[in-house]
Amino acid sequence: MILCKVTGSIVSTKKDPGFQGYKLMFVTPIRPDGSFLGKPFLAIDVTSSGKGDTVLVIKDGGSLQMITGSKKIPENAIIAGVVDNLEYAAPGGQS
Repeated sequence: MILCKVTGSIVSTKKDPGFQGYKLMFVTPIRPDGSFLGKPFLAIDVTSSGKGDTVLVIKDGGSLQMITGSKKIPENAIIAGVVDNLEYAAPGGQS
């Protein structure tokens, strides 16, 4: 799983039928302290997350298929959970 921040959403009038019923969100990997770690990518949202939410993302097609119950979705990343609270102790005991 990857800790990410939802940084945007995609609105489309036409899309692959496999995406029907799902939101597509831009997510950006973050460090536990909230600073950005990598480049944004697309993920299917099944958690009703929104822009600014901290989320857990799985980048594995098999997990996406298990969660959605579909093999017809042309994507490999899924938002699997919304983080309500994060406590982090930095190496060396600082938080």
